[in-house]
Amino acid sequence: MAPHGDGSNAAEEAIAAQLEKRPISTVVIIIAMQTEALPLVDTFQLVEDRDSVFPKDAPWLWYHGIYRDLNINLIWPGKDPTLGIDSVGTISASLVTYASICALQPDLIINAGTSGGFKAKGASIGDVFLASEVAFHDRRIPIPVFDLYGVGLRQAFPTPNLLKELNLKAGKLSTGDSLEMSSQDEATIFANDATVKDMEGAAVAYVADMLKVPTIFIKAVTDIVDGGKPTAEEFLQNLATVTAALGQSITQVIDFINGKSLSEL
Repeated sequence: MAPHGDGSNAAEEAIAAQLEKRPISTVVIIIAMQTEALPLVDTFQLVEDRDSVFPKDAPWLWYHGIYRDLNINLIWPGKDPTLGIDSVGTISASLVTYASICALQPDLIINAGTSGGFKAKGASIGDVFLASEVAFHDRRIPIPVFDLYGVGLRQAFPTPNLLKELNLKAGKLSTGDSLEMSSQDEATIFANDATVKDMEGAAVAYVADMLKVPTIFIKAVTDIVDGGKPTAEEFLQNLATVTAALGQSITQVIDFINGKSLSEL
């Protein structure tokens, strides 16, 4: 860290302001499941790069291409090498976020995916939310200051024009590594004032904040957490339909971003 009073902070802020006025060029979309990823690969006509920028033994997949004036990169963590299922959760999300930023130097990250929603906060199946802030709900460290670190509250990059233009719903996102919700998770989610919950968002936010990359979070509701139906059953029942709604929203977001600077979002 630079010492106080040497002008470094002012210089960094000036550089950041200049970057926010530059047209967005490179976008990274981080998405956890193959079912969510492949429709976007088709929509944007992305190509899987076999000569990946990632370590050769990592299962992460990189799809990229040019869509309008944007360099689009879609990163999917791939299949678990042992079990053959989607590599969901915070560990995979944080790893691919870090690797993607280092390799691709994006102007903007979009963390897209499905989520649970709370009807008490106005969520319905198929709703698409643009998260205003993200936090964890399963990192319980009951020691002063460490408790705040565990929650890890971070703001999403503000996009008031995008929110208004596309008529997306706004809400707070809470992240944990379990699909089901324990009573302790529920209490923290309530404290986080969350409308939707997922298994990746806050991990992406942690890395993106560390490396100073603007990030937005777009989540489509597959299941109503406080609706009385078994979460896994409702999630699988609605996954295909909600994934289509998510893909449509992501396409609209990309179309809106095209030709704009960060400050215009």
